Amino acid sequence: MQLKSIAVWKGDLESGALDPALQRLYGADSFGAPKLRQRFLEALEGFQACFPERTLVGLFSAPGRTEIGGNHTDHQLGWVLGAAVSLDVIGVVSPRPDNVIRVQSQGYPLEEVDLAHLEPVEGEKETSQALIRGIAARFHQFGYRIGGFDAYTTSAVMKGGGLSSSAAFEVLIGTVLNHLYNGGLVDPQRIAQVGQYAENVYFGKQCGLMDQMVSAVGGFVSINFGGEQPEIRQIPFDFSRVHHHLCVTEVGSSHENLSEEYSAIPAEMKAVAACFGQDALSRVLEEDFYLALPQLHGRVSDRAILRAAHFFGETRRAKQQAQALEQGDFPGFLALVRQSGLSSFRWLQNIFAPEDPTHQPVALALLASERILGEKGACRVHGGGFAGTIQAFVPDELLCAYVKAMEALFGEGSCHQLAIRPWGGAALRTPEAYAE
Repeated sequence: MQLKSIAVWKGDLESGALDPALQRLYGADSFGAPKLRQRFLEALEGFQACFPERTLVGLFSAPGRTEIGGNHTDHQLGWVLGAAVSLDVIGVVSPRPDNVIRVQSQGYPLEEVDLAHLEPVEGEKETSQALIRGIAARFHQFGYRIGGFDAYTTSAVMKGGGLSSSAAFEVLIGTVLNHLYNGGLVDPQRIAQVGQYAENVYFGKQCGLMDQMVSAVGGFVSINFGGEQPEIRQIPFDFSRVHHHLCVTEVGSSHENLSEEYSAIPAEMKAVAACFGQDALSRVLEEDFYLALPQLHGRVSDRAILRAAHFFGETRRAKQQAQALEQGDFPGFLALVRQSGLSSFRWLQNIFAPEDPTHQPVALALLASERILGEKGACRVHGGGFAGTIQAFVPDELLCAYVKAMEALFGEGSCHQLAIRPWGGAALRTPEAYAE
């Protein structure tokens, strides 16, 4: 953990001395360091304006994540494949001598949490204060040290874009406590579990573990939720070498008023599982499911059967995608991405909301993507579906045409070119430290 004066950090950033560290952390050489430099410089200035009495600070970062494979498989305890991305939440942080945490997130009111009180506060539900208190409480429950700090944070993870800005914030707070008070020795997987606990118990939102785990671990992460504990494996694959770009496009539709649509997917899948006396589809053999189609027809809805079929194919594909990357078979990986997108469209049916069938921006984005990509690259719905974003893997030679077409449809700045980030939550250090 490196604490330096704000002036020293600014000098290192402005001189380019930290460029190798930034490029190593973000895996974003093609983006260039100047933009990253500027973000940290602006954050340092924001911290200085909010907390002028603080002099020694550390720099922290936690990435957003993208779902690569396993669309709606986690709630049925299946396989998923996620990846950390170059969009992140960054923090300028200074330790305090007392047990008070103050966090000033850019554009939001100052949040203050007194660590003398670690129990949940009903009035804090669905606030950042709840997440901060919950993370500190869980650290304390696990026997880790906690303490106060002042932080100024700024986020490049767009809200509502399916890249999990909340998980990135949780991992950032956990990473700060880890490095300031525990010597950086807390395992990233533990930090992810702490973030999930804070969101479930203190914030009041039930969520799975994928978002926090990918943000904490970094790179491509394969997760099997089927055991007593999630089986987590980081996939060693250098995405920058395959001459493709990961693009996520916001299609201009909101997730508001879609809660029933999202809730219906796990409910219908669970209804099929219940026909076999199980609480999740991962407990049902795929061959038994297909043999039982005549009995299922009429007992549960046809859509529930189709969505269950999607689960069996999708959880298998997520596992195969990880294997393809491990074996360096990128064409095979892309073929699986295409199959995933087709299954989501036909069987999962999370491309548009049935109550508004004439409004289909996700389908329109997929149509335009397929028109440009042809037999190259791949595209699919991203995340929960019905609205929000699509994901595409775009070859070098088609990138400009792809971005131009997407932004002509959905507006300037709607198509985000991302890099797969090899590191999860981290304190910014000298380049040599990332080789450890």
